[in-house]
Amino acid sequence: MNEFAKTLSVSTSGMQAQSTRLRHLSENISNADTPGYRRKTIPFRTEFDAGGGVAKVEVGRMSLDQSELEQVYDPSHPLADDAGFFNGSNVDLLIELADAREAQRSYEANLKMFEQARQMSSSLMQLLRR
Repeated sequence: MNEFAKTLSVSTSGMQAQSTRLRHLSENISNADTPGYRRKTIPFRTEFDAGGGVAKVEVGRMSLDQSELEQVYDPSHPLADDAGFFNGSNVDLLIELADAREAQRSYEANLKMFEQARQMSSSLMQLLRR
């Protein structure tokens, strides 16, 4: 596989990984006020080629954050216990928004790399045709 194809492959896998990450982050944000909701997280794995360069980025298995759920005091809530508390979610909107911004920037960087590799490949092909 030539270097342009490798670059396109790595950029594409990076965009797919960040797209998956953004989907989980948006689910977390939309469920921040859902009682009992646990934050979703996903790890990334990087595969390397024989020369030690990055071959592709893969998304690992989604897992649920096992940190404690927020205890919300609202005696009128239907899920409240005898003491008036119920389990909220463990989603911190500030963290989710920061992670979403990071994922968006990473997606944009991969897209820019993809576009540049495609343009260089196209220019090289035009030169070779002459």
